[in-house]
Amino acid sequence: MPAPIRLRELIRTIRTARTQAEEREMIQKECAAIRSSFREEDNTYRCRNVAKLLYMHMLGYPAHFGQLECLKLIASQKFTDKRIGYLGAMLLLDERQDVHLLMTNCIKNDLNHSTQYVQGLALCTLGCMGSSEMCRDLAGEVEKLLKTSNSYLRKKAALCAVHVIRKVPELMEMFLPATKNLLNEKNHGVLHTSVVLLTEMCERSPDMLAHFRKLVPQLVRILKNLIMSGYSPEHDVSGISDPFLQVRILRLLRILGRNDDDSSEAMNDILAQVATNTETSKNVGNAILYETVLTIMDIKSESGLRVLAINILGRFLLNNDKNIRYVALTSLLKTVQTDHNAVQRHRSTIVDCLKDLDVSIKRRAMELSFALVNGNNVRGMMKELLYFLDSCEPEFKADCASGIFLAAEKYAPSKRWHIDTIMRVLTTAGSYVRDDAVPNLIQLITNSVEMHAYTVQRLYKAILGDYSQQPLVQVASWCIGEYGDLLVSGQCEEEEPIQVTEDEVLDILESVLISNMSASVTRGYALTAIMKLSTRFTCTVNRIKKVVSIYGSSIDVELQQRAVEYNALFKKYDHMRPALLERMPVMEKVTTNGPAEIVQTNGETDTAVLETKPPPSGLQPANQANDLLDLLGGSDITPVIPTAPTSKPATAGGELLDLLGDLNLTGSPVSAPAPQIAQPPFLLDGLTTQPLFNDIAAGIPSITAYNKNGLKIDFTFERSNTNPSVTVITIQASNSTELEMTDFVFQAAVPKTFQLQLLSPSSSVIPAFNSGTITQVIKVLNPQKQQLRMRIKLTYNHKGSAMQDLAEVNNFPPQSWQ
Repeated sequence: MPAPIRLRELIRTIRTARTQAEEREMIQKECAAIRSSFREEDNTYRCRNVAKLLYMHMLGYPAHFGQLECLKLIASQKFTDKRIGYLGAMLLLDERQDVHLLMTNCIKNDLNHSTQYVQGLALCTLGCMGSSEMCRDLAGEVEKLLKTSNSYLRKKAALCAVHVIRKVPELMEMFLPATKNLLNEKNHGVLHTSVVLLTEMCERSPDMLAHFRKLVPQLVRILKNLIMSGYSPEHDVSGISDPFLQVRILRLLRILGRNDDDSSEAMNDILAQVATNTETSKNVGNAILYETVLTIMDIKSESGLRVLAINILGRFLLNNDKNIRYVALTSLLKTVQTDHNAVQRHRSTIVDCLKDLDVSIKRRAMELSFALVNGNNVRGMMKELLYFLDSCEPEFKADCASGIFLAAEKYAPSKRWHIDTIMRVLTTAGSYVRDDAVPNLIQLITNSVEMHAYTVQRLYKAILGDYSQQPLVQVASWCIGEYGDLLVSGQCEEEEPIQVTEDEVLDILESVLISNMSASVTRGYALTAIMKLSTRFTCTVNRIKKVVSIYGSSIDVELQQRAVEYNALFKKYDHMRPALLERMPVMEKVTTNGPAEIVQTNGETDTAVLETKPPPSGLQPANQANDLLDLLGGSDITPVIPTAPTSKPATAGGELLDLLGDLNLTGSPVSAPAPQIAQPPFLLDGLTTQPLFNDIAAGIPSITAYNKNGLKIDFTFERSNTNPSVTVITIQASNSTELEMTDFVFQAAVPKTFQLQLLSPSSSVIPAFNSGTITQVIKVLNPQKQQLRMRIKLTYNHKGSAMQDLAEVNNFPPQSWQ
């Protein structure tokens, strides 16, 4: 049989193919020749044939028939055969195929080979595609090579150990003695892989994390030597000494310093040195600075160091590279809650990013801009965001409009400014606003009695000849119907009044009715407005009757029904019409029971006591809290007030009754369900862009509320400067077992002398091995400063079983409630 063509000739031949069919024909012909050679057990050219097969595999053609040939090459004594054999195993085999187990003995023999390059091939292959069975069988050999003095083998053994730990975490302790001397190695390759190994072990085991925290000074010393060392051509990248090792060390320091004061203190100085001494003209330096910033923000660093980190991100915003600007915006968005004032210093640069051509940068800049809005800068920020709303792409308008509405409601300096801002949004992007924008604006206008004439005049001007923004037209129609007499009389004092006749007002509303752009809902608003004007206008009642009678035969059923009812009002009940169509009273926002309301003006927070108003007779709000009060009768228990709808329907309060159980409650019982009292908005705000509770009470110690079956619940506390009666409890749920806990639900109840609210949890799955936590915020209002007590209920699925447990928490520190 003639010798097969060489790999280089095959590549040259395939590249001459002009069509895919021609290339496929060449490949099939060569595969047939390779198969024939394999059947004849041709040992001479097996290596060449497998190499050609790997090239075809890289082109996307099937090459599975060469798997066993790879094993034969691995078993060969020639290094060139082993090299191609191991490469083929890494490309063609994985742990899903049983044939890979046949390699175990060969790899074991090669790990003990006298040639370091053969040992290196075996380590690379095991670290690439070794299954859990192979890792268990060969972990001992890897551990031996990890202790060898040969740096070439140690770096490969360290990476292989990382793969073994990922596949079989319980073998982690086997490698612990070998890691003691790894950081003393001078070779950068061994140092790099050692840091990767330590990082993997710390991330997977809290015990390892605590054990390796004593290495922080050594890591700091290595990092200091790197940034202070002179030029080294072997490790230099764009003038920086081994940036890859620096980044790895910074990541490991971030893990070791998280939630540990001593470790964080030990690395503060070196982080400041890295942040100030790293050259930023090249991307390499920016990568190191970014890792430094992440480390500073994640550990318990000093306030000055955090400001330095945010200033670095601010410099990133001025970089020409879009990726760096995007990374800076994303990082600032994560830190704006904890370091709000430091981020505020870069507000102008962030706002400039709204004009960027890249849509990803624009979106991040928009989100960050809304997070920076407060009572002091609301006018300037809204001006910039409204300008952005005018010019941005359609996919941004809905989110931008929603953010402006929320910010204006929270920080509006005056009612006129609030109304003008929302009208500007409706004029600019009315088609993109949320469904509740119309009723919310109507409620705002109704409650601003002194602004009625000004508002109706502005809205009348806004819709003259333009009905494209339907929400704006709906609000304008409602206001014209409600306050049309003020429009005609010209009583506006805020701006120059306009001269409008009754017929001109009706012309506008009739144009809305017949416009092709008007939706059915908008026509309903316009027809109702015309009907209301029959009691506010004196000269055009006959015209109004005619318009209403015309729509009695409309093909729109909703419009027809309205018109028929209004006609009946004219004909049969005309004596009742003025009373039925009189002005709407001031609307009150729907609130739930609570003693105080938080009113924010210009960024300041005041507490205003609300008047207690019992609900109208015959009207029972169908919400979980009231249902629960009815069920509990005279007990003085406060139910949990959720901020968002839960995924499961309430079961008539039964689960919460079980939760409350025999909790020993204080306070005198009442004989009837408690009347509804307005709920303070801070219990409904959720986690807003700028939290009210921004001063961590350093003197309040954290507690462990629950620790059983591998599930641990820790409570940390915050107090508010604006309302000392409010305590914010952050729960952190961790799982030390080997399997994750799913469908985790945390419930709580307190005596009725308290007000309690659970915000939404960060997740419903608690990762295993303490590799992550679920956080959830509880807000407690304690106006009487009584000792805090709580009953908690935990439900979750673990190891295929549904778990449930109750516990009572009575060990709250006095600082949390006094």
